[in-house]
This record gives sequence, structure tokens and C-alpha cells, in this order.
Amino acid sequence: MVKQTIQIFARVKPTTKGGAVYSVEDDGSCLGFVVPKDLADGFINNKRESYKFRFQKIFDQSAKQEELFDTVAKPVADSVLAGYNGTIFAYGQTASGKTFTITGGAERYSDRGIIPRTLSYLYQHFSQDSTMAYTIHISYLEIYNEMGFDLLDPKHEASRLEDLPRVTILEDPDQNIHLKNLSLQQAGNEKEALNLLFLGDTNRMIAETPMNQASTRSHCIFTIHLCGREPGSATLRRSKLHLVDLAGSERVGRTGAGGQHFTESKYINLSLHFLEQVIIALSEKSRSHIPYRNSMMTSVLRDSLGGNCMTTMIATVSAEKRNVDESISTCRFAQRVALIKNEAWLNEELDPALLIARLKKEVQLLKGELAMVTGEQRSEKLSPQEIQRLGEQLKVYLDDSDSEAMLDVGPDMRKICHCFSELKTMVCKATPASFTAGDTSAITLVKDIPTPEEVKKLKDMLVQRDNEISILVSMLKKEKKRVQDAVSTAGNMEAQSSLQSSTANLSDESLKGSEDLSPLPRLLQRKKGLELSVGRQEAFEIFKRDHKDQLTIEDNKALLKLRYTEAKALGEKVNSARNKVNDLKKQLELRRRQIAAQGVMGNLPESEVPDPMEEKLLAQIEEEKNMYKNTFGKLKGMKTEIEHLQLLLEKQKFKLQKDFEDWWTHEAGSMQRSVPEETSAAPTRTPTLSRPMAIRDTVSTRMIKKEHELSASPLLNLRESGLHPQVDADLLAFIKARQNILNKIGQVQR
Repeated sequence: MVKQTIQIFARVKPTTKGGAVYSVEDDGSCLGFVVPKDLADGFINNKRESYKFRFQKIFDQSAKQEELFDTVAKPVADSVLAGYNGTIFAYGQTASGKTFTITGGAERYSDRGIIPRTLSYLYQHFSQDSTMAYTIHISYLEIYNEMGFDLLDPKHEASRLEDLPRVTILEDPDQNIHLKNLSLQQAGNEKEALNLLFLGDTNRMIAETPMNQASTRSHCIFTIHLCGREPGSATLRRSKLHLVDLAGSERVGRTGAGGQHFTESKYINLSLHFLEQVIIALSEKSRSHIPYRNSMMTSVLRDSLGGNCMTTMIATVSAEKRNVDESISTCRFAQRVALIKNEAWLNEELDPALLIARLKKEVQLLKGELAMVTGEQRSEKLSPQEIQRLGEQLKVYLDDSDSEAMLDVGPDMRKICHCFSELKTMVCKATPASFTAGDTSAITLVKDIPTPEEVKKLKDMLVQRDNEISILVSMLKKEKKRVQDAVSTAGNMEAQSSLQSSTANLSDESLKGSEDLSPLPRLLQRKKGLELSVGRQEAFEIFKRDHKDQLTIEDNKALLKLRYTEAKALGEKVNSARNKVNDLKKQLELRRRQIAAQGVMGNLPESEVPDPMEEKLLAQIEEEKNMYKNTFGKLKGMKTEIEHLQLLLEKQKFKLQKDFEDWWTHEAGSMQRSVPEETSAAPTRTPTLSRPMAIRDTVSTRMIKKEHELSASPLLNLRESGLHPQVDADLLAFIKARQNILNKIGQVQR
């Protein structure tokens, strides 16, 4: 067990404004503030002017992220690797650098914060330590307005905040905290762990406030669950590391926040107030009750505050004069935190699965030894698994050429008797001619030779399989013949039904301009889908032109063509951005090699000032990457829109074709009924035609011309068509009557 107080550190945020009101002593452990007295308070003013606070170490404005990690986070990470729990949390007012300290900045690689550097340090240790096998699981909890959410939930981006499942706190009888709906994601390498971190940071609640352009409006707890085991050992070391980024406190009267920002500030300040209450209660030894349950954050961090954990706090302060009051308040809070003492112990436990297996094996050995000593025979039989295992051991023993090999089955008489029985069976199956009586050295175990009973059984099985195959073949032949008969019958019925329908309707399908005008070939060569005759094609064009959906179809076609052009342009931009990124990476690599070569040739020390050209290339690469991501996202959205337009266009085309087929069938029937009326009407009367009637008259005129052309050719010899004679006679009479009617129609129109 390790007893220690919470370690406190301070970090001063860099500022470009002058007039700093703080000072750091030479040893770097004392931070002082000077607040001049305000003359407006009067001559009698007992207000303090100087404040001094002591920390383990103070990181001034020039401190780097690497220095902070080496001093603060690396000892905690080492203790987590040793099996102790650890916590690092940043506390301070809003816009004081907490998120930059914990997570880091995105502009430069050197700006990485404590979380990515800790992950890199842990995985580097895993690769170097071969005496332990480690596994890492990661969780990312967000506490927004006293409600918990899982930042690694895949539904976080696609759903509203109100629709996401909330993380709830459960407590077992031992007062251990369990978080429901908080996922644990396994990270096999550093890249997977960083991807989880970036996913969680993307889902965080961030808003612009008067104090900070990108202010985090929630508390976030990034937890690393570490499990280590020595190879072959049943002892596990389970530890966890909490990396906490607390939301910053702010004075609403100064910031002027309103609406949603006011509600967020209220919950943030309330949770920080409850945290301070817990800190005060822990620092007072006479307090028997600690109000952990007042807020979700203090409940989750119960072990980190006065429990089984090695905790470190980073107080982030602002050096600007206007924020001196908040900076002093933060330092006072840190001094109270430093009074809390934690008791951390090694988290070791036995692997339950290995422990159960070991105890079962030990019980079996003890039972066998007890039976050997007492002479009692165990009544239960060997299980099939035990018999199979004994057979495998016996086979390995017999195949071993070593004369000193032993067969170890334990002190169990059942297993010993079973092995002797198997050996006796093998000897009895051996060929009798291979040894003589009394000559035990000539005994050879013959393997894989079937007995006569097995041979007879195999022969019977073979005959049975042959019979089954014969039955299946005969059934298959019968079924095939039945299918062929059904197909031929269906073909004849379809031909007859098609013939009757063609003779009943006066459509141009029955008299196509082909060389062979016999009815049967025309019926068997019917067109499908969009293959229309010349008359129907022209009628379809007129119908399509006047259809109510034609304008919508044309608009969708034009829009689809435009989207195709835009998608092609976006694809070219994506390829261009990718090629530019590759070229810039090559230039960057070449520049770094040149700098390294110059340093080697000139024996120049490594400069801390970054190379301007390298910075420029990195900025260009980042810009091109952002352009690539944005363009690729637009391209994906364009693809979805194009697919939707294509589907919509197909539906409209199908509806247009269906409407035309219905109209064509209706007009064909109407024309048949109107032919006798037109023949009896006066030739001088000119009726007013609607749009369908005009299309019908146009089609009828073309049909009359085609019928006159066909009537000039000799009549078809239907007796050679191969159909039934009665059917041929009916068809011939029908065609003659139809020609007479068409001739009369032509005379009336002339």
C-alpha cells in the first residue's frame, strides 16, 4: 500500500498582453500574485496585496508539453504499469489552457497533450517489456448538464443529444461504482487508441463564448483500463488511469452569457461547487460523511479523491490582470486539494478461469491418490472426453521410438485398466502368424486392418447406398419427363391463347410488315418491353410529349446530367488534392533529408527553431488534407443525390410506359366499337377531335395505308401454317372481312 497526498502542479497560460501580476520563485515551487489596493475603496483598506502559493512545480509560460509530461504524467503512467490506479485532472477557469494541457493542440505535433503522449508511452513500454502481456481498453465519458454520455458511441454523430442513451451510475454492495451504457473499446495498438481519442473529441460539446472561441461545455473523463499478466501466471494486474478535462468555471456576470450558454454555465459551476465540497470534507479529518453522491462527476471520481488512487492535479491559471481573482481562487482550491491523502494498493487478482481449471485438476489428482491408498474403486465411469484423451495419449506412447518413454495417466485405476484393455485389444487384433507362443518379442501391433465384421458391415452399407442411388436416379428421370410434358402443354396453351387474342383485337400487332405473314411466327416473335412497332412508337412519342409528367422527367434528366458533371469535377478535385498531398510529402521528406545532411556535413547542432520551409510544407499538407476531406464528403453526398435521382427517373419512366399501355389498349377497343358508326355517318361531317382521338386517327390512317399495301399482295395460304384446319378457315374469313371494312373506311375518308 502506498500512502501519499495528492500532487499539485501549476501551469501559467502564455499571454501576449503585458502587465502580468504574478511571480515565480527561483526554485520553481512558489507562485505569487500582487494585487495593488484600489484607491476607490478608501484610505483605510486592509485588503491583502500579496498572495503566495506553494506547488510541487510551476510551469511558466515558456514551458513545453514534453516537459510537462515528463514531470507530471510519466510517474503516474509508471505507477499504472505497476498495477496502481492513477488520475490526472486539470482545474481552472475557462480559457486557461486545461484542454490544451490534457488533449493538446492540433496545429503542431509538438503540441500533443498528456493523453496522446501517455498512450504513446504505454505502447512503447509494451513493445520493450517481453515479461508481461498487456491489454488496453478505453472509455470516454462526457458529463454535460449533469447527464452522462458515451463519446465513443457510434450513434453519437447521427442522433440528437436527447436521443442518445445516457450513462447511469450503479453501485454494488461493496460501494463500487459501475457505469451503465458506457462502452469499453479495446485498442490493439497506438493508432487504434488515438482514433478513439479523436472520435471522442469530435463528439464533445464545444461552443464559442466571450472568454474562449472553442470552449468545452462539459466535463470529460478519458479512462485507460490496463490489464497485465506474466506468461503462464494466473495472477492479473488490473489498473486504470483517469485523464480528466474539467470544464472551466466562469462568472456569468462578467461573460454576459445567456440562453443555452447560461444553462451550461450554471451546471458547470454547480458541479465544480460539489467538487469543492468533497475536497473540503476530505481535508477535514473530523468529517464522517463525504458528499460524493451530490454530482455525477464526484461519484465517478470517488476513488481518485481519497480512495485507491495516485492522484495528480494541474492548476491552470491566467497571467492577465483581469483574471487575477479567478487565478487566486484556483490556487486556493489547489492548496485544499493538497491536504487530501490517498491510499493506493496494488490491484492484483487471480484469473478466475485459470484458477478454476487448476483447482479441478488438483481435485482429480487428489481423488485418484485417495483411491490408490484406500483401495476403494471409483464407481463412476470414464467420460467420453477422458476416453478420447486416453486414446490420444496411448497413440503418442506407441508411436514414440524412445524405449524409456512412459505413459502417465495418473493414480486412477479406471484409466490404468482402460489403457491395458486397449493394449490387449490391439494385441488380439494382430496377425497370429507374426509371432509364436512364448515369443513376446515378435508381437507386432497391426493397425488399420478391419475385422471380418467390419468388412461385412461395409459391404452391406455399400449395397444399401447403391439401392438408394438407383431409386434417386429413377425418381429424377420421372420428374424430368413430367417437367418436359408440362412445359410442352403450357407452350401449346400459350400459343392458342395468343392466337385467339390476336384475332379478337384490331391492333397492328397481327399484321406486321414482315416477309412471312403467317399467324404462328408472328405470335411466337412478339416484342417485349420497349420494342414497339412503327405506329405504336409514333403514338408513344405523341403520348409522351403531352403527358403530365413529361416536364418533370425532363427536369430530372437535366438535373441528373448537371449532378454527373459536378460529381466528375469533384472527383477530379479529390484526385488532384491527393496527388498534391503526395507531392508535398515527398518535398517535405526531401527537405528533412537536406537539413539532416547539412547538419551531418557541417557538424551543426540541432536547431530548436523550426525550419520555415518545413512549416510551410506542413501547412500546405494540412490545407490539402482538409480540402480533400471536404471535397470527398461533398462527393459522397452527391453520389447519394445521383442515386436518388436515378431511382426517381426510373419510376417516372415506368409509370409513363404503364399509362401508355393502358391508353393504347383502351383506344384500340374504342376504335373497334367506333368503326361501324363512322361508316354510316355522312362523309361531309367533320367532328371535333380531342387529343386521344387525334392520336387515334393518326394511327388509324397509318394502319389503313399499311393494310392497303398488304392487300395488294396475294392472300396468305393459311392451310400451310400447320394449324388446325378449322382455325385456318376462321382466320381467313376474319382477314377478308377486316379488309372489306378497311376499304370502306378509306372511301369515307376520301
